[in-house]
Amino acid sequence: RALDRIAERHESLRTVFEHGVDGPVQVVRAATGLALERQDLQAISAPQREAALAQACREYASAPFDLSMHPPVRALLLRLQTDEHVLVLVQHHIVSDGWSQGVLVRELGALYAAYAQGRPDPLPALPLQYADYAAWQRARLSQADSADQVQAWCEQLRGAPELLALPTDQPRPSLQSYRGGLLSVRLDAGLTRRLHGLARAHGTTLYTVLLAGWSALLSRLSGQDEVVVGSPVANRPRVQLEGLIGFFVNTLALRTRVEGATTVAELLAQVRAASMAAYEHQEVPFERVVEALHPQRSLSHSPVFQTLLSLDNTPERTLALPGLKVEAYAVSHGATQFDLSLTLREEGQELSGAIEYASDLFDADTIARWSRWLERLLDGMAQSPDATVSSLALLDEDERSQLLQASAGPSTEQSPQTLVELFESQVARTPDAVALRSGEAQLSYAQLEAA
Repeated sequence: RALDRIAERHESLRTVFEHGVDGPVQVVRAATGLALERQDLQAISAPQREAALAQACREYASAPFDLSMHPPVRALLLRLQTDEHVLVLVQHHIVSDGWSQGVLVRELGALYAAYAQGRPDPLPALPLQYADYAAWQRARLSQADSADQVQAWCEQLRGAPELLALPTDQPRPSLQSYRGGLLSVRLDAGLTRRLHGLARAHGTTLYTVLLAGWSALLSRLSGQDEVVVGSPVANRPRVQLEGLIGFFVNTLALRTRVEGATTVAELLAQVRAASMAAYEHQEVPFERVVEALHPQRSLSHSPVFQTLLSLDNTPERTLALPGLKVEAYAVSHGATQFDLSLTLREEGQELSGAIEYASDLFDADTIARWSRWLERLLDGMAQSPDATVSSLALLDEDERSQLLQASAGPSTEQSPQTLVELFESQVARTPDAVALRSGEAQLSYAQLEAA
Protein backbone atom coordinates (compact mmCIF):
# COMPACT_ATOMS: atom_id res chain seq x y z
CA ARG A 1 0.00 0.00 0.00
CA ALA A 2 2.86 2.38 0.83
CA LEU A 3 4.57 1.63 -2.49
CA ASP A 4 1.28 2.10 -4.34
CA ARG A 5 0.83 5.52 -2.74
CA ILE A 6 4.37 6.61 -3.68
CA ALA A 7 3.72 5.69 -7.31
CA GLU A 8 0.44 7.59 -7.14
CA ARG A 9 2.15 10.71 -5.70
CA HIS A 10 5.00 10.83 -8.23
CA GLU A 11 4.01 10.89 -11.90
CA SER A 12 7.61 10.06 -12.87
CA LEU A 13 7.20 6.55 -11.43
CA ARG A 14 4.27 5.77 -13.74
CA THR A 15 5.63 7.37 -16.89
CA VAL A 16 6.37 5.31 -20.00
CA PHE A 17 8.19 6.48 -23.11
CA GLU A 18 6.19 5.57 -26.17
CA HIS A 19 7.48 5.89 -29.73
CA GLY A 20 6.19 9.07 -31.35
CA VAL A 21 6.63 10.57 -34.81
CA ASP A 22 9.56 12.72 -33.67
CA GLY A 23 11.00 10.29 -31.13
CA PRO A 24 10.08 9.06 -27.65
CA VAL A 25 7.10 10.73 -25.96
CA GLN A 26 6.42 10.76 -22.23
CA VAL A 27 3.05 9.31 -21.29
CA VAL A 28 1.90 9.43 -17.66
CA ARG A 29 -0.28 6.43 -16.93
CA ALA A 30 -3.12 6.29 -14.46
CA ALA A 31 -2.31 5.38 -10.87
CA THR A 32 -2.96 1.64 -10.76
CA GLY A 33 -0.44 0.77 -8.07
CA LEU A 34 3.08 -0.63 -8.10
CA ALA A 35 3.27 -4.38 -8.69
CA LEU A 36 5.18 -6.01 -5.83
CA GLU A 37 6.67 -9.28 -7.07
CA ARG A 38 7.35 -12.02 -4.54
CA GLN A 39 9.86 -14.85 -4.41
CA ASP A 40 10.18 -17.46 -1.66
CA LEU A 41 13.68 -18.76 -0.86
CA GLN A 42 12.75 -20.64 2.33
CA ALA A 43 13.05 -24.04 0.66
CA ILE A 44 16.73 -23.45 -0.09
CA SER A 45 19.05 -24.78 2.62
CA ALA A 46 20.66 -22.15 4.83
CA PRO A 47 24.25 -22.63 3.51
CA GLN A 48 23.11 -21.98 -0.10
CA ARG A 49 20.48 -19.35 0.71
CA GLU A 50 22.86 -16.38 0.93
CA ALA A 51 24.31 -17.15 -2.50
CA ALA A 52 20.82 -17.60 -3.92
CA LEU A 53 19.75 -14.29 -2.41
CA ALA A 54 22.74 -12.45 -3.86
CA GLN A 55 22.12 -13.96 -7.30
CA ALA A 56 18.40 -13.12 -7.21
CA CYS A 57 19.14 -9.52 -6.25
CA ARG A 58 21.79 -9.13 -8.96
CA GLU A 59 19.55 -10.57 -11.64
CA TYR A 60 16.59 -8.42 -10.60
CA ALA A 61 18.67 -5.26 -10.39
CA SER A 62 20.40 -5.78 -13.74
CA ALA A 63 17.38 -6.92 -15.79
CA PRO A 64 16.61 -4.34 -18.52
CA PHE A 65 13.52 -2.14 -18.58
CA ASP A 66 11.14 -1.91 -21.53
CA LEU A 67 10.43 1.78 -21.03
CA SER A 68 7.86 1.87 -23.80
CA MET A 69 5.66 -0.67 -22.03
CA HIS A 70 6.42 -0.71 -18.33
CA PRO A 71 6.97 1.96 -15.64
CA PRO A 72 10.62 2.72 -14.79
CA VAL A 73 10.40 1.28 -11.27
CA ARG A 74 9.86 -2.24 -9.98
CA ALA A 75 9.85 -3.98 -6.60
CA LEU A 76 10.60 -7.50 -5.40
CA LEU A 77 10.07 -9.00 -1.94
CA LEU A 78 12.29 -12.02 -1.23
CA ARG A 79 11.26 -14.26 1.67
CA LEU A 80 14.16 -15.89 3.51
CA GLN A 81 12.33 -16.98 6.64
CA THR A 82 8.95 -16.31 8.20
CA ASP A 83 10.30 -13.17 9.86
CA GLU A 84 13.10 -12.24 7.46
CA HIS A 85 12.66 -10.61 4.06
CA VAL A 86 14.65 -8.56 1.57
CA LEU A 87 12.94 -5.77 -0.36
CA VAL A 88 14.58 -4.87 -3.67
CA LEU A 89 13.56 -1.55 -5.26
CA VAL A 90 14.93 -0.82 -8.73
CA GLN A 91 14.50 2.57 -10.42
CA HIS A 92 15.69 3.43 -13.91
CA HIS A 93 18.08 6.38 -13.93
CA ILE A 94 15.83 8.17 -16.44
CA VAL A 95 13.44 9.06 -13.59
CA SER A 96 15.66 8.89 -10.54
CA ASP A 97 18.92 10.08 -8.99
CA GLY A 98 20.70 9.82 -5.64
CA TRP A 99 18.58 12.54 -4.05
CA SER A 100 15.43 10.76 -5.27
CA GLN A 101 16.45 7.60 -3.43
CA GLY A 102 16.43 9.58 -0.20
CA VAL A 103 12.94 10.91 -1.02
CA LEU A 104 11.69 7.40 -1.75
CA VAL A 105 13.07 5.95 1.48
CA ARG A 106 11.71 8.82 3.58
CA GLU A 107 8.22 8.55 2.08
CA LEU A 108 8.17 4.76 2.33
CA GLY A 109 8.98 4.97 6.04
CA ALA A 110 6.35 7.62 6.73
CA LEU A 111 3.58 5.88 4.76
CA TYR A 112 4.33 2.40 6.13
CA ALA A 113 4.28 3.71 9.70
CA ALA A 114 0.97 5.51 9.16
CA TYR A 115 -0.77 2.60 7.44
CA ALA A 116 0.53 0.04 9.96
CA GLN A 117 -1.04 2.11 12.75
CA GLY A 118 -4.32 2.68 10.93
CA ARG A 119 -3.62 6.34 10.16
CA PRO A 120 -4.15 8.06 6.79
CA ASP A 121 -1.43 9.30 4.44
CA PRO A 122 0.54 11.91 6.45
CA LEU A 123 2.49 13.38 3.51
CA PRO A 124 1.67 16.84 2.16
CA ALA A 125 0.55 17.12 -1.46
CA LEU A 126 3.35 17.73 -3.96
CA PRO A 127 3.36 21.31 -5.30
CA LEU A 128 4.90 20.24 -8.63
CA GLN A 129 5.49 17.18 -10.76
CA TYR A 130 8.63 16.32 -12.70
CA ALA A 131 7.00 17.31 -16.00
CA ASP A 132 6.55 20.84 -14.60
CA TYR A 133 10.28 21.02 -13.93
CA ALA A 134 11.10 19.65 -17.40
CA ALA A 135 8.97 22.36 -19.03
CA TRP A 136 10.57 25.05 -16.86
CA GLN A 137 14.07 23.80 -17.65
CA ARG A 138 13.35 23.69 -21.38
CA ALA A 139 12.17 27.31 -21.25
CA ARG A 140 15.26 28.33 -19.27
CA LEU A 141 17.63 26.68 -21.73
CA SER A 142 15.99 28.42 -24.68
CA GLN A 143 16.80 31.86 -23.27
CA ALA A 144 19.69 33.97 -24.58
CA ASP A 145 21.86 33.61 -21.49
CA SER A 146 21.94 29.82 -22.00
CA ALA A 147 24.24 30.23 -25.02
CA ASP A 148 26.57 32.36 -22.89
CA GLN A 149 26.71 29.63 -20.26
CA VAL A 150 27.51 26.98 -22.86
CA GLN A 151 30.26 29.23 -24.24
CA ALA A 152 31.71 29.60 -20.74
CA TRP A 153 31.98 25.80 -20.50
CA CYS A 154 33.67 25.65 -23.90
CA GLU A 155 36.27 28.21 -22.84
CA GLN A 156 36.93 26.30 -19.63
CA LEU A 157 37.39 22.92 -21.32
CA ARG A 158 38.87 23.81 -24.70
CA GLY A 159 42.27 22.15 -25.14
CA ALA A 160 41.87 19.79 -22.19
CA PRO A 161 43.17 16.22 -22.70
CA GLU A 162 40.48 14.04 -24.22
CA LEU A 163 41.67 10.88 -22.47
CA LEU A 164 43.18 10.37 -19.04
CA ALA A 165 46.01 7.94 -19.77
CA LEU A 166 45.94 5.86 -16.59
CA PRO A 167 48.19 2.78 -16.56
CA THR A 168 45.88 -0.17 -17.21
CA ASP A 169 46.32 -3.84 -16.41
CA GLN A 170 44.68 -4.82 -19.71
CA PRO A 171 44.61 -2.99 -23.06
CA ARG A 172 41.65 -0.68 -23.48
CA PRO A 173 39.07 -2.50 -25.64
CA SER A 174 37.77 -0.75 -28.74
CA LEU A 175 34.23 -1.03 -27.36
CA GLN A 176 33.33 -0.46 -23.72
CA SER A 177 31.55 -3.37 -22.09
CA TYR A 178 30.71 -1.33 -18.95
CA ARG A 179 31.62 -4.31 -16.77
CA GLY A 180 32.66 -3.03 -13.38
CA GLY A 181 34.07 -3.93 -9.99
CA LEU A 182 33.68 -2.28 -6.60
CA LEU A 183 36.15 -1.65 -3.80
CA SER A 184 35.02 -0.33 -0.42
CA VAL A 185 36.88 2.73 0.87
CA ARG A 186 37.06 4.13 4.39
CA LEU A 187 38.94 7.17 5.71
CA ASP A 188 39.12 6.93 9.50
CA ALA A 189 38.01 9.61 11.94
CA GLY A 190 41.54 10.97 12.44
CA LEU A 191 42.19 11.55 8.75
CA THR A 192 38.67 12.91 8.20
CA ARG A 193 39.23 15.39 11.03
CA ARG A 194 42.56 16.51 9.51
CA LEU A 195 40.95 16.97 6.10
CA HIS A 196 38.23 19.15 7.64
CA GLY A 197 40.96 21.15 9.34
CA LEU A 198 42.81 21.62 6.05
CA ALA A 199 39.61 22.86 4.43
CA ARG A 200 38.91 25.37 7.21
CA ALA A 201 42.48 26.66 7.19
CA HIS A 202 42.25 27.45 3.48
CA GLY A 203 38.70 28.80 3.45
CA THR A 204 37.25 26.00 1.42
CA THR A 205 35.22 22.80 1.77
CA LEU A 206 35.88 19.13 2.36
CA TYR A 207 34.71 18.47 -1.20
CA THR A 208 37.42 20.79 -2.59
CA VAL A 209 40.08 19.00 -0.56
CA LEU A 210 38.93 15.60 -1.82
CA LEU A 211 38.76 16.79 -5.43
CA ALA A 212 42.26 18.24 -5.17
CA GLY A 213 43.62 14.99 -3.74
CA TRP A 214 41.80 12.81 -6.29
CA SER A 215 43.03 15.04 -9.17
CA ALA A 216 46.57 14.95 -7.83
CA LEU A 217 46.54 11.15 -7.62
CA LEU A 218 45.18 10.84 -11.16
CA SER A 219 47.86 13.25 -12.39
CA ARG A 220 50.62 11.25 -10.72
CA LEU A 221 49.28 7.95 -12.07
CA SER A 222 48.82 9.19 -15.63
CA GLY A 223 51.87 11.45 -15.84
CA GLN A 224 49.61 14.23 -17.16
CA ASP A 225 49.68 17.70 -15.63
CA GLU A 226 46.04 18.32 -16.56
CA VAL A 227 43.08 16.17 -15.56
CA VAL A 228 39.33 16.56 -16.02
CA VAL A 229 37.11 14.98 -13.37
CA GLY A 230 33.34 14.67 -13.55
CA SER A 231 31.34 15.62 -10.49
CA PRO A 232 27.57 15.27 -9.99
CA VAL A 233 25.48 18.10 -8.54
CA ALA A 234 21.91 17.77 -7.22
CA ASN A 235 20.69 20.60 -9.50
CA ARG A 236 17.53 21.31 -7.53
CA PRO A 237 17.56 25.11 -7.48
CA ARG A 238 14.08 25.54 -5.97
CA VAL A 239 12.71 24.34 -2.64
CA GLN A 240 9.63 22.94 -4.40
CA LEU A 241 11.86 20.44 -6.23
CA GLU A 242 13.44 18.90 -3.14
CA GLY A 243 10.59 16.46 -2.50
CA LEU A 244 10.27 15.14 -6.06
CA ILE A 245 11.45 11.82 -7.43
CA GLY A 246 13.03 12.51 -10.82
CA PHE A 247 16.26 12.87 -12.73
CA PHE A 248 17.57 16.31 -11.77
CA VAL A 249 21.26 15.57 -11.26
CA ASN A 250 23.75 17.16 -13.63
CA THR A 251 27.44 16.41 -14.08
CA LEU A 252 30.10 19.11 -14.06
CA ALA A 253 33.44 18.66 -15.82
CA LEU A 254 36.13 20.12 -13.55
CA ARG A 255 39.56 20.78 -15.09
CA THR A 256 42.64 20.93 -12.85
CA ARG A 257 46.32 21.63 -13.56
CA VAL A 258 48.74 19.77 -11.29
CA GLU A 259 52.23 20.94 -12.23
CA GLY A 260 55.40 19.80 -10.51
CA ALA A 261 55.91 23.00 -8.51
CA THR A 262 52.27 23.35 -7.42
CA THR A 263 51.92 23.40 -3.65
CA VAL A 264 49.00 21.90 -1.78
CA ALA A 265 47.75 25.39 -0.89
CA GLU A 266 47.96 26.55 -4.52
CA LEU A 267 46.16 23.43 -5.72
CA LEU A 268 43.34 23.97 -3.21
CA ALA A 269 42.94 27.60 -4.33
CA GLN A 270 42.84 26.56 -7.98
CA VAL A 271 40.30 23.78 -7.42
CA ARG A 272 38.14 26.09 -5.30
CA ALA A 273 38.08 28.74 -8.05
CA ALA A 274 37.33 26.20 -10.78
CA SER A 275 34.51 24.63 -8.74
CA MET A 276 32.88 27.98 -7.99
CA ALA A 277 33.01 28.94 -11.68
CA ALA A 278 31.45 25.60 -12.61
CA TYR A 279 28.61 26.01 -10.10
CA GLU A 280 27.66 29.32 -11.71
CA HIS A 281 26.81 27.41 -14.89
CA GLN A 282 25.59 24.15 -13.35
CA GLU A 283 22.17 24.31 -15.00
CA VAL A 284 23.58 23.59 -18.47
CA PRO A 285 23.05 19.86 -19.12
CA PHE A 286 26.33 18.04 -19.64
CA GLU A 287 25.16 16.63 -22.98
CA ARG A 288 24.80 20.19 -24.31
CA VAL A 289 28.38 20.92 -23.27
CA VAL A 290 29.56 17.81 -25.13
CA GLU A 291 27.64 18.84 -28.24
CA ALA A 292 29.22 22.30 -28.16
CA LEU A 293 32.75 20.98 -27.60
CA HIS A 294 32.56 18.45 -30.47
CA PRO A 295 35.18 16.14 -28.95
CA GLN A 296 36.54 13.28 -30.99
CA ARG A 297 34.10 10.53 -30.09
CA SER A 298 35.24 7.02 -29.30
CA LEU A 299 33.34 3.88 -28.33
CA SER A 300 36.24 2.93 -26.07
CA HIS A 301 35.75 5.69 -23.48
CA SER A 302 33.34 8.41 -22.39
CA PRO A 303 33.82 11.94 -23.78
CA VAL A 304 35.46 14.85 -21.87
CA PHE A 305 36.23 12.85 -18.70
CA GLN A 306 36.62 9.21 -17.69
CA THR A 307 36.79 9.57 -13.90
CA LEU A 308 34.23 10.77 -11.39
CA LEU A 309 34.23 12.10 -7.82
CA SER A 310 31.11 12.37 -5.68
CA LEU A 311 30.81 13.52 -2.09
CA ASP A 312 27.31 12.29 -1.32
CA ASN A 313 25.43 14.79 0.85
CA THR A 314 21.95 13.84 -0.33
CA PRO A 315 19.20 13.27 2.26
CA GLU A 316 19.76 10.34 4.61
CA ARG A 317 18.57 7.04 3.15
CA THR A 318 18.17 5.05 6.36
CA LEU A 319 14.81 3.28 6.38
CA ALA A 320 12.93 2.89 9.67
CA LEU A 321 9.75 0.78 9.83
CA PRO A 322 7.77 0.26 13.06
CA GLY A 323 7.93 -3.26 14.43
CA LEU A 324 10.79 -4.24 12.13
CA LYS A 325 14.57 -4.25 12.32
CA VAL A 326 15.78 -2.82 9.01
CA GLU A 327 19.28 -2.78 7.57
CA ALA A 328 20.75 -2.13 4.13
CA TYR A 329 21.66 -5.07 1.91
CA ALA A 330 24.44 -4.27 -0.55
CA VAL A 331 23.90 -5.40 -4.14
CA SER A 332 26.72 -5.21 -6.69
CA HIS A 333 25.31 -4.90 -10.19
CA GLY A 334 28.74 -5.41 -11.78
CA ALA A 335 28.58 -2.37 -14.06
CA THR A 336 30.23 1.03 -14.29
CA GLN A 337 29.90 3.99 -16.61
CA PHE A 338 33.43 5.35 -16.21
CA ASP A 339 37.00 4.09 -15.86
CA LEU A 340 37.12 5.13 -12.19
CA SER A 341 34.47 6.60 -9.89
CA LEU A 342 35.13 7.56 -6.26
CA THR A 343 32.04 8.06 -4.09
CA LEU A 344 32.32 9.10 -0.46
CA ARG A 345 29.82 9.97 2.24
CA GLU A 346 30.31 11.25 5.79
CA GLU A 347 28.99 8.72 8.27
CA GLY A 348 29.56 9.74 11.85
CA GLN A 349 33.12 11.01 12.07
CA GLU A 350 34.43 9.00 9.12
CA LEU A 351 34.29 9.10 5.35
CA SER A 352 33.21 5.87 3.73
CA GLY A 353 32.28 4.84 0.22
CA ALA A 354 33.68 2.94 -2.72
CA ILE A 355 35.76 3.06 -5.87
CA GLU A 356 33.88 1.70 -8.87
CA TYR A 357 36.19 0.68 -11.71
CA ALA A 358 36.11 -0.74 -15.22
CA SER A 359 37.10 -4.36 -14.73
CA ASP A 360 38.09 -4.61 -18.42
CA LEU A 361 40.93 -2.20 -17.62
CA PHE A 362 41.96 -2.70 -14.01
CA ASP A 363 42.57 -5.58 -11.62
CA ALA A 364 41.17 -5.47 -8.10
CA ASP A 365 44.69 -5.45 -6.60
CA THR A 366 45.57 -2.34 -8.60
CA ILE A 367 42.52 -0.43 -7.36
CA ALA A 368 43.24 -1.49 -3.76
CA ARG A 369 46.80 -0.17 -4.12
CA TRP A 370 45.60 3.12 -5.60
CA SER A 371 43.09 3.46 -2.75
CA ARG A 372 45.94 3.21 -0.23
CA TRP A 373 47.92 5.77 -2.23
CA LEU A 374 44.99 8.19 -2.20
CA GLU A 375 44.67 7.88 1.57
CA ARG A 376 48.41 8.48 1.98
CA LEU A 377 48.33 11.46 -0.38
CA LEU A 378 45.38 13.08 1.42
CA ASP A 379 47.13 12.61 4.75
CA GLY A 380 50.29 14.21 3.32
CA MET A 381 48.26 17.17 2.05
CA ALA A 382 46.71 17.68 5.48
CA GLN A 383 50.05 17.50 7.29
CA SER A 384 52.15 19.51 4.77
CA PRO A 385 49.97 22.15 3.05
CA ASP A 386 53.04 24.17 1.99
CA ALA A 387 54.74 21.21 0.30
CA THR A 388 54.62 20.64 -3.43
CA VAL A 389 52.05 18.03 -4.39
CA SER A 390 54.64 16.08 -6.37
CA SER A 391 56.82 15.65 -3.26
CA LEU A 392 54.13 13.93 -1.19
CA ALA A 393 54.71 10.20 -0.79
CA LEU A 394 52.39 7.63 -2.27
CA LEU A 395 54.30 4.48 -1.34
CA ASP A 396 54.87 3.12 2.14
CA GLU A 397 58.25 1.66 3.16
CA ASP A 398 57.41 -1.89 2.07
CA GLU A 399 56.17 -0.74 -1.35
CA ARG A 400 59.25 1.45 -1.79
CA SER A 401 61.60 -1.42 -0.96
CA GLN A 402 59.78 -3.77 -3.35
CA LEU A 403 59.94 -1.17 -6.12
CA LEU A 404 63.66 -0.58 -5.64
CA GLN A 405 64.34 -4.30 -5.59
CA ALA A 406 62.29 -4.88 -8.73
CA SER A 407 63.91 -1.99 -10.59
CA ALA A 408 67.37 -3.32 -9.76
CA GLY A 409 66.53 -6.58 -11.53
CA PRO A 410 67.89 -10.04 -10.77
CA SER A 411 71.59 -10.56 -10.38
CA THR A 412 72.77 -12.70 -13.32
CA GLU A 413 76.05 -13.58 -14.93
CA GLN A 414 76.68 -12.20 -18.39
CA SER A 415 76.43 -14.94 -21.00
CA PRO A 416 79.51 -15.31 -23.23
CA GLN A 417 77.25 -16.16 -26.20
CA THR A 418 76.02 -13.63 -28.73
CA LEU A 419 72.29 -12.98 -29.25
CA VAL A 420 72.36 -15.07 -32.45
CA GLU A 421 74.02 -17.96 -30.62
CA LEU A 422 71.46 -17.75 -27.79
CA PHE A 423 68.64 -17.86 -30.34
CA GLU A 424 70.12 -20.89 -32.11
CA SER A 425 70.44 -22.66 -28.77
CA GLN A 426 66.76 -21.99 -28.07
CA VAL A 427 65.81 -23.34 -31.53
CA ALA A 428 67.68 -26.54 -30.73
CA ARG A 429 65.94 -26.92 -27.36
CA THR A 430 62.35 -26.02 -28.32
CA PRO A 431 61.96 -25.92 -32.12
CA ASP A 432 58.16 -26.20 -31.99
CA ALA A 433 57.52 -23.65 -29.21
CA VAL A 434 55.86 -20.38 -30.20
CA ALA A 435 58.43 -17.64 -30.78
CA LEU A 436 56.29 -14.87 -32.26
CA ARG A 437 52.56 -14.17 -32.17
CA SER A 438 50.56 -11.40 -33.87
CA GLY A 439 46.79 -11.72 -33.62
CA GLU A 440 45.89 -15.14 -34.94
CA ALA A 441 49.23 -15.64 -36.75
CA GLN A 442 52.21 -17.25 -34.99
CA LEU A 443 55.65 -18.67 -35.77
CA SER A 444 57.58 -21.39 -33.96
CA TYR A 445 61.33 -21.03 -33.28
CA ALA A 446 62.09 -23.38 -36.19
CA GLN A 447 59.83 -21.42 -38.55
CA LEU A 448 61.38 -18.13 -37.44
CA GLU A 449 64.89 -19.45 -38.03
CA ALA A 450 63.87 -20.67 -41.49
CA ALA A 451 62.36 -17.31 -42.33
